[in-house]
Amino acid sequence: MTRQGPPSDSGQDGAQDGAGRQRLLGDVLAHLVEHGIGDLSLRQLAAAVGSSHRMIIYHFGSRDGLLVEIVRAMEKQQRAAFAAMQSEPATSAVELGRRMWRRLSDPALAPFERLFFEIYGQALQGRAYAQPLLDGVVEDWLGPVAEYLIREGREPAEARAQARLGLAATRGLLLDLLATGDRAGVDLAMEQMLTVFAAPSPPGSTPG
Repeated sequence: MTRQGPPSDSGQDGAQDGAGRQRLLGDVLAHLVEHGIGDLSLRQLAAAVGSSHRMIIYHFGSRDGLLVEIVRAMEKQQRAAFAAMQSEPATSAVELGRRMWRRLSDPALAPFERLFFEIYGQALQGRAYAQPLLDGVVEDWLGPVAEYLIREGREPAEARAQARLGLAATRGLLLDLLATGDRAGVDLAMEQMLTVFAAPSPPGSTPG
């Protein structure tokens, strides 16, 4: 099915169209962070952000397409937060992991975490609408985390393996927290996992 032009902005060029899409996504995301996801009626959501459901459909194709982009935008925000935390004073790998865990496990993010796992599962089932989530869902995290660990003195192969372990453990514990609500248990498990990052670097390696 061919996507039709925007109902009111058909004269805009591609760059303007892309900027409009990003602005709309930002407005939607800001609204959902404040008010929650709920049933996410496109008409109600569009009215709340001063747009129309036709514009949302134009830019994102469908309600499902919008949900995928919401998840991807939240993931991008968390990676930006990870990058910013690296510049904070006296940030070791363990403390950085601890700070990120506190951020990701904040109860305010629980609706977005549930949405992430729902769409991730749909993508793994082969649902076409969810497939874009798989593009970089692992690699986009492995790269920056491994780079940080290399600067901390890990060998590249070790850094990448530890980054993968950290990502898998974090997502697994977030799923555990959503399923059980056992905050004390998952926090303790995360502390145990973070001991991996406190291990001495191999002989001969030096921080970059």
